[in-house]
Amino acid sequence: MRLHFISVAISLILKYMSVLMLVPVAVSLYFKDFHSCFAFSITIFINFLLAFLLNPKSIPSDLLNDLKKSEALAIVSSSWICISLISMIPYLFYGMSPINALFESVSGITTTGATILTDFSLYPKTMFFWRSYSQWLGGMGIIVLFIAVLPQFAIAGRQMFSAESPGPTDGKFTPRIKSSAAVLWNMYIIMTIVMLVIIKFLGMPLFDAVCTSLSAVSCGGFSPMPGSITDYNSSLFNWVIIFFMFISGTGYSLLYKAFIQKRKLSVLLKNDELLVYIAIVLFSSVIIGSILYFCRTYDLYTAVEESLFQVISIITTTGFATVDYTKWPFAAQLVLMLLLFTGACAGSASGGLKIIRVVFVYKYIKRELFKILHPNAIIPVRINNSPIPNEIMAQMISFVIFYFVIFAITAFIITLAEKNTTIGFTAAIAAIGNTGPAFSSIGPMGNFDSLSSFTKLICIFNMLIGRLELIPFLAMLHPDFYNIKKN
Repeated sequence: MRLHFISVAISLILKYMSVLMLVPVAVSLYFKDFHSCFAFSITIFINFLLAFLLNPKSIPSDLLNDLKKSEALAIVSSSWICISLISMIPYLFYGMSPINALFESVSGITTTGATILTDFSLYPKTMFFWRSYSQWLGGMGIIVLFIAVLPQFAIAGRQMFSAESPGPTDGKFTPRIKSSAAVLWNMYIIMTIVMLVIIKFLGMPLFDAVCTSLSAVSCGGFSPMPGSITDYNSSLFNWVIIFFMFISGTGYSLLYKAFIQKRKLSVLLKNDELLVYIAIVLFSSVIIGSILYFCRTYDLYTAVEESLFQVISIITTTGFATVDYTKWPFAAQLVLMLLLFTGACAGSASGGLKIIRVVFVYKYIKRELFKILHPNAIIPVRINNSPIPNEIMAQMISFVIFYFVIFAITAFIITLAEKNTTIGFTAAIAAIGNTGPAFSSIGPMGNFDSLSSFTKLICIFNMLIGRLELIPFLAMLHPDFYNIKKN
């Protein structure tokens, strides 16, 4: 692994991250919020200074064409850490402690949506825009964006794309990886604009519509309102957000193949992951809706709307809320808690384990049980009628095992630290799954501010490795990863 390759790449990423941070500067000037303008201007200056220190001799970025996989993993993981640290600087200007600022920053950039804010009236609109904007940048992946627009990553982008792309899916659905990245971001931008236009037309204030659209399409969940979507008290808004959360939880590469590349609806109907995704949403919504209706919590229409909203919000790891579901009957809460472990489709903006891995584990266990009775049978595990190679199966099994091992360890640690089992288990899975709100005091109408600094650091760790899908983290556990070369 060559450190100067990594240094040059991170320097380039940070330099262009500064350009992206001009947007909140413009927003602050629009609202005549000069304090925020100063905060983001200082952040941009620090960003440029760090970029210069990482590449003081202006080494040509052409050397990145020879990037190795270990170096790409190091670049992606280091870039996310650096961007998280840079993104926390504006929060310090709003009076947050370093731990709280880092928590809010990582929660935003990883699209987790957990917050430490207790009084929303203390902060200007620019800060709320930055929270949603950072989620939007992180939703499709900042590295993927730079691969799409920067010629320096035209070749090296292949390794970096695979290191950052969410889920075990082939992100390369056009001949060039740069074109694939551009397609993903174009679809992402178009969907954001469409949602913005719709909810603005339906009556949501423009600023709120911008923030809500950025957070919904990115499966982030930050809202400029303290009560999340509840404060709008609009069934129309709820159904629009339900639709866009659901679509955002669907793989973008699959949508591209179905509606643009092949223009056949059958592409969707033949996809195992999408069908299971739809089935889980419908089944969970029916179960919860029935519980809410027969327990006389809501009338039939409200039970359908509220159950569907919360199910999609949690399974897509968005974290929006229209109600405090911690006050629902225990059985309904239990179903939602189980959804914290799934996530939506691979290649989407959502976090979590991903449906494709759930499908694989089911089919793998089914095959192994069959082989107990028929030990000589040769039965490949198939997804979308294609056999899964042994190498991919090993990677998926390793991922699932490590996912639950990290969850179990961090849940145990948080439980000891907070002396609360519900907070321990749900905070750990909500952080590593990038869901955001969990249960108990950290539910949809609560916040993470009351947790200890140590617990917040554990959650920050979980949020980062959850967004990176463990792979860079697991790779760094191997001694060979640190085989540093000078040339």
